[in-house]
Amino acid sequence: MSFHSELPAPSSPRARSPLVDARAAFYAGHGWKGVHTGLEGSEPAYAERLLEAEYGHSTAALPPNTGRRPDETEAGADPGPAGSAAWLSRSDHLTATLRRACRLALPVAPEDLLAHRNAGIRGGAAVAEMWLGSVHHYGSRRAESALRELLTRSDLDGPSMALPLDLATASALRPLSAIETAEFAADRGSRAGRHAAWRHLHALPDGAALLPGPDSAADAYERLLLAPSYPPIASPAGEGAVVAQAMLLGDLDTPGQGVSGGLGVLVAGLGDRMAGLDGIASVITVVLAGRDALNDDARTMYERAPGHWIVRLPVDAAGLPDSSQMHLHRPALAWWAERLLGALPRRPQVVHVRHADDGSLALAEAAERLGSRVVFTAVPDPHRRVAGRLATPHTGPRPGELGQLRGDLHRIFVGDRLVERADTVIGVAGRCSADELVLHFPQLAEMNGGSGPAALVEGITPYLPGRDEERRGEDLVSGLFAGSDREDSLGPEDRNLPLFLCVGRMHADKQQDMLVRAWIASGLCTRSTLVLVGGSPAVENEYERDMRRRIRAALAGRPTAASRLAVLPALPNRAVRCLQHALVDPNHGVPVAWYVCPSAEEEFGLALLEAMEAGMPTAGPRQGGVFQYLHDGVGGVLLDTSSEEALSRGLLRMITLPAADRRRLAAVGRNVVTSRYSVAATADALIDAYGVRRRGRRSRAVPSGRDPVAS
Repeated sequence: MSFHSELPAPSSPRARSPLVDARAAFYAGHGWKGVHTGLEGSEPAYAERLLEAEYGHSTAALPPNTGRRPDETEAGADPGPAGSAAWLSRSDHLTATLRRACRLALPVAPEDLLAHRNAGIRGGAAVAEMWLGSVHHYGSRRAESALRELLTRSDLDGPSMALPLDLATASALRPLSAIETAEFAADRGSRAGRHAAWRHLHALPDGAALLPGPDSAADAYERLLLAPSYPPIASPAGEGAVVAQAMLLGDLDTPGQGVSGGLGVLVAGLGDRMAGLDGIASVITVVLAGRDALNDDARTMYERAPGHWIVRLPVDAAGLPDSSQMHLHRPALAWWAERLLGALPRRPQVVHVRHADDGSLALAEAAERLGSRVVFTAVPDPHRRVAGRLATPHTGPRPGELGQLRGDLHRIFVGDRLVERADTVIGVAGRCSADELVLHFPQLAEMNGGSGPAALVEGITPYLPGRDEERRGEDLVSGLFAGSDREDSLGPEDRNLPLFLCVGRMHADKQQDMLVRAWIASGLCTRSTLVLVGGSPAVENEYERDMRRRIRAALAGRPTAASRLAVLPALPNRAVRCLQHALVDPNHGVPVAWYVCPSAEEEFGLALLEAMEAGMPTAGPRQGGVFQYLHDGVGGVLLDTSSEEALSRGLLRMITLPAADRRRLAAVGRNVVTSRYSVAATADALIDAYGVRRRGRRSRAVPSGRDPVAS
């Protein structure tokens, strides 16, 4: 068969959307007025009301204070025009208005900010962002008085006192004496309020002496919080710069589990590589550690590789929060980051954050207080998804969509705040074009003479076979075909069938369930095997449970498909790469092994690069940044992953490809990765972007670059 792509070109980022129009108008300085072309009651009409409140013409900072208790602003009738969506609450309007005031840097009196501290969905984040500006404009005495008036109210419970105390700590104010703060911690029994009071005591003269002893702590998190100091740290030291990078979503060493993904592999490899570069004394990778992890290992710092240190910020959660929950931990994370990074023998000159979430915002806040330069990697996530969803009106939101929209609009706000806080903003070649990044971040349009942020190419660490590589590879493949009576293995009789491999965290965005359904619907379950690798082996999060439920539903009543599907828990990165290399080794007896990524959209896809480097013929989604390096019919296959039917056609196209074409795709793909996507090149480019060899310079821009594949 002739192998030519039948897919349309990737969609233009210039598709009209209320979100894109609203942001462009706002950052052009004239605000936005919605056109309201969507059906009333539809999601776009609802969103346009929110966008008007957030990006509109009005310069009013906040709606009038009605005298309600702050927590009463969480609900209420829609104050917007008649006919606006019934789901549009007072809290939605207030949150959007707070964010507009923050973007405009409008001064808001401390007492007014505190009155709205519980406003809306994640409205507290806007209050926290505006607080220091309010203190500077109105003076510390007025801010301290407003805090004291609130904190001494008899009806204030523990949870309500947490944010005001954290605001006082962040702005070095003392609305309460150390004795009063200690009494609050003892009397108003909320865990969140108690922890905020303890953090504040650390900042007060003689406050640490009033902390309870570590023996009274309920768990490892509280023991660390109550510790007056930490063991001396022998490193980082030496000549050269100290740079810090963040990996706050998931565990650095367990990609594919929970919220951990390919970013952890990238950050770990970059840290190892940069630590060995001339002019770099050490690299600090900042991660999170929940209560369970701290109970097992209470260290706040350890050396991962020579010169590459891990700093663990304690987080008061059993496991690791995802981006939707990070706002609950922002004040504490900012405090921990300042405390731990500030205790190093040498503070980092640069702190690099990569995600538009509240954890990254907390780290940027701490970096500013420490005097470190902030570097932010901007990507149009979730901008691209929201813009596309709102560009096409439909009648009525599906369950959960409005909650997701609220969360996405909050993350867009956080991304804007990170841009505002950053000394340098960079993009990532392959995740989007420079035009698309500026489309979604119009405030970046003037960088580098109008070309927008520089785009650095990400890469992977070259795989180096171990001494026992042959045996380990054979063991992995043999274990994979140990028996079809187990969920995590296949029958030995199916070892001669073509195999599809998919590696990644279990999440609806990754669409493993759609891959299973497409594999069944296409009939390929009768003549191939499918291997999914991902998910926690012990404690699943809600996303993993939901994905496994969907997969089981797809297999119900289909014993043949069930016997030819293996679902393995996440494996260490080295084991995954060893398996990939083993599957394409003819000595192991697997005739055809494809790597397939069925994600709805993949911003870059480091796991795809690793499969290509192993020599696997590879297929990935056409939506996102994969097409920058995987050219359809040249170095792999681009898939339409928008529906089960389209994905079925893509799988059939892959498996019917002649062997010679398949080998050609694998060879070209491997050459693309090995010649252009090295972690060494990424590390060198980052060091230049950090400017650590040009001390004393602060710049919001770095020289513009181009993606070598695109060019």
